[in-house]
Amino acid sequence: MERLHWVQHRCRQLLAGDSGQGWYSAPDGLPNKHFLETHGSPQRVSGKRRTVFARHGPHQQEYEAVSKNYKGNAIRTTKYSLLTFIPMNLFQQFHRAANLYFLFLALLNWVPVVEAFQKEITMIPLLVVLTVIAIKDALEDYRRYLFDKKVNNNVVRVFCGKQRAYIQRCWKDVQVGDFVRLSSNEIIPADMLLLYSSDPRGVCYIETSNLDGETNLKQRQVVSDLPFQGAELTLESFHSRIECENPNDDLSRFRGYMEHPGGARVGLHNSNLLLRSCTIRNTETVVGIVVYAGHETKAMMNNSGPRYKRSQLEKRLNTDVLWCVLLLIVMCLTGAVGHGLWLKNLKDPIFQTDRETSPALAGFYVFWTMIIVLQVLIPISLYVSIEIVKLGQIYFIHNDLALYNEQLDCRIQCRALNITEDLGQIQYLFSDKTGTLTENKMVFRRCSIYGVEYPHEENARRLEVYEAEKNEAAGRSVTLKSGCSRKSLSCRSLSCNRSSVSLHTLTNEPEEDEELTDHIQHRPSAFCSRVAKEVAPDPELVRKLSWLSSPVLTLTDGCSGTPSSLELTYITDFFLALAMCNSVVVSSPSQPRHVVPEARTPLKSLEEIKLMFQRFSFSPFSTLSPPQIRGSPYSFTSRLFSRGKNGSFTVPTPPDGTTDRSQQDPENHLETSNLRPKLDLSSQLEEDDGEVGVREDDIKEDDETSADGARVDAEDLIRDVDSDDELLYEAESPDEAALVHAAQAYRCTLRGRSAESLLVDLPGIGSLAVQLLHILPFDSNRKRMSVVIRHPLSGQVVVYTKGADSVIMDLTETPKGAEQAQEIYDHIREQTQKHLDSYARDGLRTLCIAKKVLEEEEYEVWLKRQLLAESSIENREELLLDSAQRLETNLTLLGTTGILDRLQEEVPETIEALQRAGIKVWVLTGDKKETAINIAYACKLLRPNDQLLTASCESKEVCAALLGELRHEVQRGEDALTGVTAAGNHGGSSSDSGTGFILVIDGRTLDLALTEELKSGFLELSCRCKAVICCRSTPLQKSQVVQFIRDQLGVMTLAVGDGANDVSMIQVADVGIGISGQEGMQAVMSSDFAISRFKHLSKLLLVHGRWCYSRLANMILYFFYKNVMYVNLLFWYQFFCGFSGSVMSNSWVLILFNLLFTSVPPLIYGVLDKDTPADTLMELPELYQDTRSSKVYVPSVFWLTVVDAFYQSLVCFFVPYFALAGSDVGVLSFGSPINASALLIILLHQVIESHTLTWIHMLVLAFSAVFYFGFVLFFSVICVTCSPPTNPLGVETLQMSQPLFYVVCALTTVTALLPRLLFRALHNSFHSSAALKSAQTDEEDSEKYRRRMQRWNLNRSPVTSVPVFADNPGLEPSSASVVS
Repeated sequence: MERLHWVQHRCRQLLAGDSGQGWYSAPDGLPNKHFLETHGSPQRVSGKRRTVFARHGPHQQEYEAVSKNYKGNAIRTTKYSLLTFIPMNLFQQFHRAANLYFLFLALLNWVPVVEAFQKEITMIPLLVVLTVIAIKDALEDYRRYLFDKKVNNNVVRVFCGKQRAYIQRCWKDVQVGDFVRLSSNEIIPADMLLLYSSDPRGVCYIETSNLDGETNLKQRQVVSDLPFQGAELTLESFHSRIECENPNDDLSRFRGYMEHPGGARVGLHNSNLLLRSCTIRNTETVVGIVVYAGHETKAMMNNSGPRYKRSQLEKRLNTDVLWCVLLLIVMCLTGAVGHGLWLKNLKDPIFQTDRETSPALAGFYVFWTMIIVLQVLIPISLYVSIEIVKLGQIYFIHNDLALYNEQLDCRIQCRALNITEDLGQIQYLFSDKTGTLTENKMVFRRCSIYGVEYPHEENARRLEVYEAEKNEAAGRSVTLKSGCSRKSLSCRSLSCNRSSVSLHTLTNEPEEDEELTDHIQHRPSAFCSRVAKEVAPDPELVRKLSWLSSPVLTLTDGCSGTPSSLELTYITDFFLALAMCNSVVVSSPSQPRHVVPEARTPLKSLEEIKLMFQRFSFSPFSTLSPPQIRGSPYSFTSRLFSRGKNGSFTVPTPPDGTTDRSQQDPENHLETSNLRPKLDLSSQLEEDDGEVGVREDDIKEDDETSADGARVDAEDLIRDVDSDDELLYEAESPDEAALVHAAQAYRCTLRGRSAESLLVDLPGIGSLAVQLLHILPFDSNRKRMSVVIRHPLSGQVVVYTKGADSVIMDLTETPKGAEQAQEIYDHIREQTQKHLDSYARDGLRTLCIAKKVLEEEEYEVWLKRQLLAESSIENREELLLDSAQRLETNLTLLGTTGILDRLQEEVPETIEALQRAGIKVWVLTGDKKETAINIAYACKLLRPNDQLLTASCESKEVCAALLGELRHEVQRGEDALTGVTAAGNHGGSSSDSGTGFILVIDGRTLDLALTEELKSGFLELSCRCKAVICCRSTPLQKSQVVQFIRDQLGVMTLAVGDGANDVSMIQVADVGIGISGQEGMQAVMSSDFAISRFKHLSKLLLVHGRWCYSRLANMILYFFYKNVMYVNLLFWYQFFCGFSGSVMSNSWVLILFNLLFTSVPPLIYGVLDKDTPADTLMELPELYQDTRSSKVYVPSVFWLTVVDAFYQSLVCFFVPYFALAGSDVGVLSFGSPINASALLIILLHQVIESHTLTWIHMLVLAFSAVFYFGFVLFFSVICVTCSPPTNPLGVETLQMSQPLFYVVCALTTVTALLPRLLFRALHNSFHSSAALKSAQTDEEDSEKYRRRMQRWNLNRSPVTSVPVFADNPGLEPSSASVVS
């Protein structure tokens, strides 16, 4: 029912969607041959685009013509109306095969020749089921109606043509072409093009937490080249026509153009579009024109509702239902053949029979009569019961306090309602690393600049203190101690709690709206934890930076302990890149957004800057002559910011006789001291004409002073930074926030941002307005981000780039020029690569920082190409990518950063438990190989005694050979391990804890391994490894790996991730789990279950997964058992009534027996049963394997259940038959003890099968029994003609007044249940769980190991007989074989 509605909805979307690309006209002056050839005629593109005119503008006729087919802004997510509810609901319900089957039986009973019961009675089961589901659907639809009503009645200011002013209207009255005016903190009612912003730079900030869960601000830009730009938009000034793509669900793309009256066209893109349900922030007023409304908005088109998946148990259930259908046909055929033979052999009957109908035809009629009589064999109520049980299971999972995150006020979300039992069958787990295994709270840890490593040891100590504080506070409810943390958590909890609600309802709950409003004035910055903000500077780096602002010290090239001007250039550029190469929005508690003022005077005057720069002596690596340097701050900064240009390094030969002073300084930094002797770079002090340098001994004295006081400088720096106004950084990722905070710690502070400029504090200079020319944002193809700026002092165009080291290192090239310059640069690359590898081994995330200086001519050429790409309408994304790649070449490597992303709590314990449970864990990450391996060690996925297999190659042939060699290596290791195990006495226990193989494969090799020729070899290798780590993998590769393992091995897979790059992997897996972390809610919205911490997986899988599977499987088997058992009672009776289709019970009891009397106990059984306590399941994860290995619900168990039901029905029928044989009891009197015994047997059978018996169980069982006996007694008293042709009046009262009735019922019940009781007792005695055996074996092995070590110590000499290990039974038993 729900699936069909969903499929129909998706089909409508596909039919109405944009079926082609490339339909836009090229802008004026931009020839596009392909476009002209393929789209020369406007008629050929009709229906593939949308034209929008202003609703009250001058183009009224055009507006009426094009907008009549556009939807209004009113939304309706309800399925039904008052008039359509009954027919539509019935239509959807009868898409279920079971309902159609019972409708067929009800109609069949109206045929006189096959009628078995009263016509009305056969309708009861179907009516009950249809009514229950209809009530549930009606309640759900009414709730949706209330939500829709709230959303549609929200008010917004819309331009009114008659009043020529903005008036308040409801959201539902907004139409395409309307001008909408919004203020700060208002929610956007429809998808609008941004035409005006009160910000003079045409910028608007929005928060998309209602759309994707991200709390950081995003910037939107007014459409460029508007004639009225910079002034308040008036209707009279807007005469343009908008052409854009048809409505679609791609949130990251929008294409179109705006054509002005003069014919000029302006390209439109995603940064011009304000999406429905987002919130305006930090902007006083915006005005936009609606282009998509209502269900055509991107938010609504992304609202696909709950996820529908079929569980493996459901597939198995459908198979067994078909077996029941086959069994029913066999029984009915038996009855039909039996009735035909009985009529054929009947001679001179003493009762009336139909002699005119042939036996064959009579048998045919009886076949259909038997179908009606035995209809209960097909469990009509089973499907409804399963839905109810799953809702109950989800309720208890949802309210499990162990899965509740108190800090985020976030509980587990169950988004897929029908695969809870699959949680108990997981065999492979695929996990992302960042944000899933780790916190995704990035902390700047260390850095390398100019090939010199700065360890930031004080920062490491601060992190340790923070960890200690965090662990100390873990036992109580404590919020992180930062000014913004409490607010951040409050905002996070809002997103977390609302993420399970459909997109259009995210803004319509008044309580949450009020809560959001309360937080408006105190919005936190994203990723603003205390530990991320408080970076302790490295004293050595502080000392070097102090040369920029010191009034005494003179910078020289190589003086002992002093940085060269080239090194200081690198350091300055490095921190400028950290501060500026980002999309961070700056704000403070008192000011919502920091912008760059039109004119800003530096804290130091230009004369002071000039004098400071005059102290810097000439660098031997500059192409500028000494006269250009002297006395010119412009010329110095020109040199300071021009190091990234190829060909700028020309190294003059030092004068003879110069000495390398760095060799005389043993305390100089290791890297620096190695660099200078290697290159034989002489230190020298140059005296300029008219200028006197500082004496060498003064420099030495100052150097000693600065070295001794480096830590004091660092402390002063921290104090100075803390004393500044608190700045809040709205970053798109935690990496960006960490880097900006790191730059701030060194007084290179980002203080403001606008669309065209940045306000940056430089150490020793003050605040400078930096012209921001371009931002080339990060994307997964380039794996880097760049900014293009014009430096305020040098006037040069500088490109700063940061990105993945694998990309940046390839884009950096050795500059052409003097040999010494090349040696320096090669040394920097070599040292930086060593530091990158070291950071990765320490588990740090690495980013490389680079720069490039453009000549004006070079920049002009690139600018033309960039502007062409930005204004292009056709293939805009491809052109922008190509333009960025052309710019980001021949970069100069500045340095690298190491960012700490700590493991989440209890990750090692969780992975260990999952592995003990028999689940193979794969880690799929985009990080470096060394980082992934380090994290694997930290989380105990990789243990010290495991053998690491690395696969990294470039070609298919090499990959094939490598995979073959690795398979042989694994085979040799397994053979060796088998030999050791066979020789020892602890083979069983050592196999699990012994040496394993861990495969590490990079993304390039993974692509090769997944090809058709190599995938079988890769599959064999991965199956024989204990775990696999895929590093440098893309989102597409993640999904390909999951699908490959799922399809090739036919195993149950689970994927867990926290970011948008994990969505495809989560959707491909059988069970997808999203973590509501630092990267928004995309993963959560695509998942089946959402958790807040990785550690919750152990409880979710090992406890709830096992319980859900066990409960549901046992309940389904119980349903089949009770239906088969009761139906067979009617079948056995046919042997004594000529197979005529008669029954020994009144039709009311027959119909209601399974529908009411025995329907509630299985529900309680399926919701509350616990085969093993939760504590035991957590302590012994091996029990999780039993659920898969014992296979609670497999064909053999199903048929065993059917056989048991046959046996119990035989006992239940023939014990009363023989007890009443020879008496004069009637048909109903004979059936009375049979029905009563059947009820008791079915209820007590559940008691035997239940692992948990609570007062709820007992109450429900007692209620079922009392309800049955009360009903039949009441029926026996009042019923006279309500069950023709029989008359049950007084039958039950008479039977229950006789002792024989109770004796028969007791004997029947005990005889029927005795085999089941004995089977359970023997099974529990001789087939204890594997985990229990394992625990007992470990105890025995530990005791045996203790005795052997004691004997070994006794046999040693007195000197060496210290029992080192004798009293340590906790050691691995396999260690005994080493000393034996």
